[in-house]
Amino acid sequence: MSSAEGRTACVIGSGFGGMALAIRLQSAGIATTVVEARDKPGGRAYFWQKDGFTFDAGPTVVTDPDCLKELWELTGHDMAADVELMPVMPFYRLNWPDGTNFDYSNDDPALRKEIAELDPADVAGYEAFLDYSAAVYEEGYLKMGNVPFLNFRDMIKAAPALMKHQAWRSVYSIVSKFVRNEKLREALSFHTLLVGGNPMKTSSIYALIHKLEKDGGVWWTRGGTNRLIAGMVRHFERLGGTMRVGDPVTRIQTEGKRASAVHCKSGWSQRFDAVASNADIMHSYRDLLGGSERGKAYAKSLARKTFSPSLFVVHFGIEGTWPGIPHHMILFGPRYKGLLEDIYDRGVLPEDFSIYLHHPTVTDPGMAPEGKSTFYALVPVAHLGKLAVDWDKVGPELEKRVLDEVGRRLIPDIHDRIVTSFHYAPKDFASDLNAHLGSAFSLEPVLTQSAWFRGHNRDDVIENLYLVGAGTHPGAGIPGVVGSAKATAGLMVGDLSR
Repeated sequence: MSSAEGRTACVIGSGFGGMALAIRLQSAGIATTVVEARDKPGGRAYFWQKDGFTFDAGPTVVTDPDCLKELWELTGHDMAADVELMPVMPFYRLNWPDGTNFDYSNDDPALRKEIAELDPADVAGYEAFLDYSAAVYEEGYLKMGNVPFLNFRDMIKAAPALMKHQAWRSVYSIVSKFVRNEKLREALSFHTLLVGGNPMKTSSIYALIHKLEKDGGVWWTRGGTNRLIAGMVRHFERLGGTMRVGDPVTRIQTEGKRASAVHCKSGWSQRFDAVASNADIMHSYRDLLGGSERGKAYAKSLARKTFSPSLFVVHFGIEGTWPGIPHHMILFGPRYKGLLEDIYDRGVLPEDFSIYLHHPTVTDPGMAPEGKSTFYALVPVAHLGKLAVDWDKVGPELEKRVLDEVGRRLIPDIHDRIVTSFHYAPKDFASDLNAHLGSAFSLEPVLTQSAWFRGHNRDDVIENLYLVGAGTHPGAGIPGVVGSAKATAGLMVGDLSR
């Protein structure tokens, strides 16, 4: 029996980080309530059903399934009873405007063949890059990913490992050290975009993603990523946890240096021994803690930091099945570095774009009515602080341009085949998710905003207030936020056991 048994905790927000934390707390005997603002759980892993199609809002790539299975194993349960994971092969097909295709996977002979077709001299370089990726995975993910960085001493202890692996260099620069073919450099560096990072600026530690995918594979949840959230909710409630959905938190009440109660829009309020926020980090401090000195002060500090870009996502359901289009594709545009500068630095809406195309029905036909297919096409765009356009006006124009490009590259009569389509723009991230500046991934994952320099898993001033999710260590992505839940749960269970 845990010595924290009988204590109470509130988790604000039911994204992957919030649910993973809630399961860990409830497993430790802490009576936990999850409060979700939206009409269904999931945060960014939301979903819509339209005309018989299921559209996932959020992350579509599940890596490191073991970090999820562990949430069930804590209490001797099996994740497979609630969630079915399906392997995705290839992991991604990368396509360039000149028609070159490159299938990325952990099938070593096939991958070496693909690399040799781009440049035979780069096969050896790729081997050396994998060794580097394995080393930073060991340091950055296994040793640091689940450990809270609460003070600068922790950062100093980690510094030698970070220096040894040249963590100050960008992923793109490290990749370029190993391989010379430009397409292969793009193929091995684009992954940081999936956690909001610019490959030209994000710390080379993020090269660990390759090792993570190579060892654990890439997976899809049958029925959609939202079914993984539904499985987590089912498991949390099985353990006795309480879900409160469709009631936004309006205020975290503080008394001295402690969070004492949570207040919701409906008028519901409750006192708790500890409060953790999986909400947007700026929203948590500026709005929910706006009545406290700490909230005001830290919100000011956060406003000086850089935030990840936003996304523009076109969801569309079409006639026909497309066995030749794999589950995940990256349709690179004519520019790489210049396009990234437009998004991250200049804040302009470029004429060209790279598209992340998601086609779940090739793995899981149940995502669409029979004989039809579900897709989304995602393009990174600058956040609202850099790109001040009227998305009500620009959205429909950009949606057409994105679909035109998918049509030009893959589905010539796409506009004739569309059954249903809609888009999700930066302003939607801001309004639906309280995302600061409409950012899709919270704080930008640069070295000066990582580990101790990110939001701390336990607040420095309010002693029973905790953070989980993309804005805290280690950062965005499903393994990142599930790792943050492990770090935060360790602190909370320890503190509540005293």
